[in-house]
Order: sequence, then C-alpha cells, then structure tokens
Amino acid sequence: MNTTIAGFSLDELLKQYHENLFDDFLPFMDEYIIDHQHGGFKCNTDRAGNNITKNKRTWFDGRGVWVYSYLYNNFKKDPQYLEIAKKTIDLLFKAKRDYALWPWAYDQFGNDLKERNPDIYGDLFVAEGLIEYSIATGDVSYIQQAKDIIFNCVELYDSEDYLYDFDYRPDVSTIRKPRVLGHWMIMLSLSKSILKHEYDADIEALSDRCLDALLNHHLNPEFGLMVEFLEKDLSLPKDGLDQFVYIGHAIESLWMIMDEAIRRNDHALFNKSCDLFKYHVEVAWDDVYGGVFHGLENVNENKWLLEKVLWAQQEVLIGLMMIIEFTDDEWAYRWFDKAYNHVINTYPLKKHGYRLWNIGGDRKMTFQKEGIRIENYHTPRHLMLNIQLLNKIKAKWDESYGK
Repeated sequence: MNTTIAGFSLDELLKQYHENLFDDFLPFMDEYIIDHQHGGFKCNTDRAGNNITKNKRTWFDGRGVWVYSYLYNNFKKDPQYLEIAKKTIDLLFKAKRDYALWPWAYDQFGNDLKERNPDIYGDLFVAEGLIEYSIATGDVSYIQQAKDIIFNCVELYDSEDYLYDFDYRPDVSTIRKPRVLGHWMIMLSLSKSILKHEYDADIEALSDRCLDALLNHHLNPEFGLMVEFLEKDLSLPKDGLDQFVYIGHAIESLWMIMDEAIRRNDHALFNKSCDLFKYHVEVAWDDVYGGVFHGLENVNENKWLLEKVLWAQQEVLIGLMMIIEFTDDEWAYRWFDKAYNHVINTYPLKKHGYRLWNIGGDRKMTFQKEGIRIENYHTPRHLMLNIQLLNKIKAKWDESYGK
C-alpha cells in the first residue's frame, strides 16, 4: 500500500486542499463574487476582484446554489451557506418569469439581458442546485421542482426540432447537432444525485438511458473514444463530426459513470468506465508541456485544440482520486502525481500576485494579466470531492496501519 500521494503525505495533501478551498476560494467568493444583497454570483470579475459588470448567468447561479448547498451538507452546517443559496434561488426564479427556459444572462436584479438564446444546460444546472438545496433544508418541494425541470429538458431534448448550437472557437462555424454527450452527462449526474437520496423509477430509467447513450453510442468503436455529437437516432454523424471528441467532457462523463457504478454496486460498469477513463486521460495528455488538452477536433488527422483549460485538469484529478480510493490502483497513483503536480505548479495565481487559479490559456499556460471571469463551480467541486475522497483513503490507511 502507498503511504504518499503525489509525493505528499495524506495530511499534507489534505492541508493543501483545505487551504485552497477555505483560505483562498471561499473568502474571494465572499468578498468579490457573491451578491449578498440581491443574490447570485458576479462572475464577470477580473483577477483583482473588480466587478467588470454585476450581471449574472443562469449557468453560474445554478452551479453556485449547488456549491453552497453541498458545503452545508458535507462540510459545515453554516447558515450563511444556505442564505447564499436561497437568495440565489430567489433571484433565479425572479429571472425565469414565463420563459420556456431560463434566460442566458440577466442583470443583478434578474432582468433578462437578451444576450443570446438560452440552452437546456442552464436549466439543468438550476435543477442541480435545487436538488442539493432540498437535501440541505429537508424541503421536498425543491427536489420536485428539480425533477420537473429535468423532465422538461428531456422533453425539449427529444423534440423533433431540437438542435444544440455549440460555439467552441471563433474561427470555426457553429456546430448544430441533436444529441450531445454533455447533455447526457449532466442528466446522469443529476439522476445520480437524486438516487443517492431517494428512489424514483423515472429517474432510474433516465439514468439507464444516459448510460446506454454514453457507453453504447457516443463511444466510437473505430478508435475507442467518446465523440461529442450524434444524430437524433444516436447514429454517428456522416459530416465528419464522428471524429470530434470533446475529450474534457468525455473524461468528466467517465468519472461520473464510475461514481454511478459505485452507487449501483456494479463492478462490471465500474471496470469498463475506469478503463475508458484511463485511455482518454492518456490520449489527452500533453507529453511536452503537461496537462490534458480538452478538445480533439479530428481523431484521424490528430488535430487538437491546443489551448488548456483548468476544468479539464480538475476532472482528471477527481477521476484519479476516485480510482485510488476505490481500487488502490498503481496507475492512478502515477497519473495523479503527474497531473496534480502539473496543476499546482501551473495554475495557481499566487506567484503572479493574485488569488485563485488561472482558468485557461495557451498550450504553455502563458500568464496573461487580464481576466474577465471567475470560475465558481469546477474548482470548488474538485476541492470538495477530493477532500472527501482523501478522508476515505485516510480512514482506510489508518485502519490498515492500526492507527
């Protein structure tokens, strides 16, 4: 059995994770990002904490409700966490009005800015926040609202004219497809969150459907990677998009499938998703500068998006820690060593005189002083989930060594 992870003792690694969450991230949110008066998160903010605007986005507010409800449920029963979540929920429902979907963005008071057409991701992130808030408060009306939102999104997703507009770089035409790996991923995650709390046959069926789509259809058998887009009937596209792998999403999906396999006590499902996770991480890794790429535009041409994004690195770290905790796999230790040390040596902004971590950049992650967005979800999710996993590992190690 290992006694260190990434060259650190468990206590040292836990200390780093706690400091990043409780001494760096949360105080910055409290001081600059959370709108304590009106609710919501002012994520359009620079590295120094200056609010460029006070506008909010449905994606970020729904996610923020989840973060603070999860903190309350799993770390500290601090009523301020619930107050932040509740004020944001109130703002979200003020912004919703009579629209079919939540607006893309709104001002600090909840007035639609009409910046662009909304998508179902926004509503699904609202549902994610409501599920966790319902668990925190014991108010079942919120989880029922979440289910209503989820199934409304499913109905829209299944409608004949549904197309998702994917703008991933300014020099490439918008991708428009009806079946999207990222949609199944979020619906699977929300189903899992509900099923961990209560049984629901319709939610279980949705979870099954998501697993089938991800593992039996998005997984391109030619090269064993999960493509992002399919046709309505779940067939591979004939227009070249059968080669498009948004590999950061695939990696994120695969650790979620591993987590669902653990919930189901399905070892075959865990082993399959674990093997696929390993393969995707190895394929995505940049052997020259470290870290993973997040987008593979064409598999057969080996054409990559060379930019780096923090969220993709964090999905790798969550999945690796999950494998370490569940299987004690030596491969996961080796890769966590590579991935974690790359991240902590590259992304924290402290060496540049700022707080938090850089959320993206070029292949070398060349520092740019200008920043226009503060990330309020992937970073705290990574920190919280891995703290919980580290505590489970520590309990196992203490038991093994008789402590």
